[in-house]
Amino acid sequence: MTINFDSLFDELRGAWRFRWAAVLAAVAVAIIGWLVIFAMPDRYEAQADVLVDTRTALKPVLQGLATDQDVNVQLNYVRQALLADPQLSELARQVGLMPATGLGPAKQEALLDALRKRIDLSVELTPDDAGGTPHSGSTTYGVTYQDVDRGRALKVVQMLMNGLINQTLGGNQRGSEHAQAFLKTQIADYEKRLQAAEDRLAAFKSQHLGLMTNQHGGVFDQLQHETQAIEDDNTKIVVAQTQRRALERQLHGDAALSATGATPVLGPNGAMVGGDTLSQIEQVQARLNQLLLKYTDKYPDVIAAKQQLAALQQRRAQELAALRRGDANAAALSGASANPVYQSIQLALNNTDVTIAELRAELTQHQQKAKELSSLLNTTPALEAQYAQLSRDYDTNKTQYAALLASYDKARLGEQAGNAGAVRFELVQPPAVSYSPVWPQRTKLLAVVLILALGAGGGLAYLLNQLRPVVGSPTALRQLTGIPVVAVVGGAFPTHTALTTRRQIRRFSIAVACLIVGFLLVVVLSDFGVRLGSMSGTQTVSA
Repeated sequence: MTINFDSLFDELRGAWRFRWAAVLAAVAVAIIGWLVIFAMPDRYEAQADVLVDTRTALKPVLQGLATDQDVNVQLNYVRQALLADPQLSELARQVGLMPATGLGPAKQEALLDALRKRIDLSVELTPDDAGGTPHSGSTTYGVTYQDVDRGRALKVVQMLMNGLINQTLGGNQRGSEHAQAFLKTQIADYEKRLQAAEDRLAAFKSQHLGLMTNQHGGVFDQLQHETQAIEDDNTKIVVAQTQRRALERQLHGDAALSATGATPVLGPNGAMVGGDTLSQIEQVQARLNQLLLKYTDKYPDVIAAKQQLAALQQRRAQELAALRRGDANAAALSGASANPVYQSIQLALNNTDVTIAELRAELTQHQQKAKELSSLLNTTPALEAQYAQLSRDYDTNKTQYAALLASYDKARLGEQAGNAGAVRFELVQPPAVSYSPVWPQRTKLLAVVLILALGAGGGLAYLLNQLRPVVGSPTALRQLTGIPVVAVVGGAFPTHTALTTRRQIRRFSIAVACLIVGFLLVVVLSDFGVRLGSMSGTQTVSA
């Protein structure tokens, strides 16, 4: 963009005509602005910082044993509560910002809003040295407040800091007490529920004792067990009966019968008076053999012996037939009961009979039990479902009861740990207030007013030039009329004109210099604490 210096010089020459109006406007703006700045009350800033450290020696010891108290959550809650209307109103009354009575709701709300804007509650999270998250380290809470009264600013910060610490600790304690009271109520409630569930379960078990699931399972499992036992008993009975038949065959067989016999008993004259038939046959046969060595077959004793031998052999055949039929009398008469072989077989047979009888009795019991279980199959599923429901209710109440007890113990231990110093509050910066005001920054504002005043004066001169324009150069005249300028006639007294111009510039410079000197003067007065309404330099205007 090309700057037209001729036009610019024309504007400056035109505005120069209204230089004194511009000086007066600048002086007026500067004085008014400086007076406003001097009328602004000083604000002093009070601040305090507290370190909240949860990394105490108790924390690793109580890890998992006590309830972890989240102090940051309580602190955030207290921060919000301190800036709420109820506590802020009480704070304003205590420091004298709000009268106890006579203030309308609108004015009270405006006063609280202004007070809230001047309070700054900051939070700075500091991670621990082990590289943990910011929440695992310490937290620094800062309180900052600005007020026109240094003492009141300090008092407000002290009250806010005390409230932040005390309400946090008290809130944690009250929260722990409320949690413990709630847990006690829930524990008592679940204790009643658990007792009722135990009573219902015990009553059901006592009423349906035989139908409950035992080591053999439910009714269906027990029925399967009894059925399997019946099959096993039948198999054992069949095996025992087979063994019995084999023993009977052995007992009535030729091997056992041929071994039967006993030593005959002889009388005083040598005649046989006892013994079984086989022994008698042997004796008669021996005597017959001796007689045949001496006598012929026609000899009467030989004939008698042969007749006796035939009778005995016939009787022996009858006895063997009776033994094969199982006649017990025949065994006694034949002497078989005294034979060891016969006795062992008979003993095994008797044991087999006992075993068969026991198996049959056991079979009868299993059959009766299976019959009873079969009749219960239709009612058992409903009972088992009811029992499962009762057991589930009991387990649920028991689990919840145990969890509540554990939570209650943790809450108590957490409260005791809090009282023992599990959380540490340390004042990093005690409440302090600055001796010099932090607002307003009067030197900067005074300089800004000076710049604005000079700008206002120049703007007024330019505006007046626009309202009352003049032609100050041949170029402007040519642009205005469109007629070429042939020559320019100079002033009649150029020396006098130049002297007059220098005199005007000097006067204007002196006026501007006076304005700047005034600026320096007000800066010095500001540094000395001079304020409107207080010649002693102490501002008393209420916040």
